[in-house]
Amino acid sequence: MTARETVVLLDDDGTRTGTADKATVHTTDTPLHLAFSCHLLDAEGRVLVTRRALSKKTWPGVWTNSVCGHPAPEESFEDAIRRRAADELGTQVTDITLVAPDFRYRAVDASGIVENEVCPVFTARVVGDLAPHPDEVMEVAWVAPEDLRRAIASAPWALSPWLVQHADDVPLLHEGVGV
Repeated sequence: MTARETVVLLDDDGTRTGTADKATVHTTDTPLHLAFSCHLLDAEGRVLVTRRALSKKTWPGVWTNSVCGHPAPEESFEDAIRRRAADELGTQVTDITLVAPDFRYRAVDASGIVENEVCPVFTARVVGDLAPHPDEVMEVAWVAPEDLRRAIASAPWALSPWLVQHADDVPLLHEGVGV
């Protein structure tokens, strides 16, 4: 696990304005910053959902997409996705594809902590087994995309706000779209 992460701060139009220590950024007044979300697929076309560890600062214990995080200042999204897949899930990924380049959201969790991110969404394929890190992920489940669509529609309160909000922008989560 990376001991210290730096996030890229953004102004309202998405221009990079600086950096900050990730540990100091997520508060009740979180500045806009750069992030990513990624949906991982297996060979059968199932999508991986993960349940956030109870020790997470925001949305502990909530089910979400496969992996998310923040690219370091000089790191590509693809390299950040590979790094976080290894850190969070103990796996490697391939075929990283940008599917929702303009996703942006702001959400406040029950503790008052704010997420405020420009957060492009990707898909990728898993290579190898999973070995989730318990400080990041407490459970995983491989689900058919249509089952995830139904969960988003019927129980959005049980899922991360970023997953619910970006679902309409992600082709694999559209009705009738194959993987």
